[in-house]
Order: sequence, then structure tokens, then C-alpha cells
Amino acid sequence: MTDLQIVKAYYDAFNARNWDEMLALVDEHITHEPNQGKPRIGKMLFTEFMQQMDESYSETLKDVVLFSSTTEGRIAAEFVVLGTYKKGEAGLPPAHGQTYVLPASAFLEVQGEKITRVTTYYNLELWIELVSK
Repeated sequence: MTDLQIVKAYYDAFNARNWDEMLALVDEHITHEPNQGKPRIGKMLFTEFMQQMDESYSETLKDVVLFSSTTEGRIAAEFVVLGTYKKGEAGLPPAHGQTYVLPASAFLEVQGEKITRVTTYYNLELWIELVSK
């Protein structure tokens, strides 16, 4: 598979909520750089993050557009997150099934047919506003 196909398969698995397939596409030493907080290094920490996200949110990505770089292994993604806030998290508003539509993006690196880095960006203040209504 090409780097672009690997990233597309990763997001397709995310939308299908097929966590095993999604995690099979990431490297054991993946670096996950979230919008807020410290980076997570390693598949175990990334898996724990995904489990927490699955408990608190139900999300589907739509209008996914992937951009490949002239530098091999670098892919950018732009998408819209359609979500439901299922379970509150510390420091965030209480959850009661609020829905949201939020633009977001990510930067990924692929090496040896595995995703080695995922860096995500979204507007947290906008998300808080959307789920606080």
C-alpha cells in the first residue's frame, strides 16, 4: 500500500469503529501529539487513549481530504468531525449526549507501511461552546 492508502485505511477503520484494524496500521513506537497535553509515545498509550475516546465520544469523520507531501511518508488530513459527547471528562463540560460538528485536521507520518506519528488539531474553545449549548 502507498502511504496515502495506509492513511485512508486508517481513517476508514476509524469511521467503521474497527479499532483492531485501525491499530494494526500504527507502529509500536507511534508518537501521538494531541491538540492539548503531552505527546503519547507507543502503541499501548495510544490504544489506551483510543479506549478512553471511545467511552466518552462517538465520532465519525466526513469530508476527509488527504494531502500527500513531496517528502515521502508525510500526509495531511482535513475533515469534519460529527460527534456525540457521551461521557464527561475532567475539566470539560458535563456530557448528556450533546452532538457537535467540528472542523479538524491531522498530520501523519508513515514509515515501513505503519503510521509512526499522528498530530491532531481542532478548536477546543469552539468544541466547548458547541457542547455547552
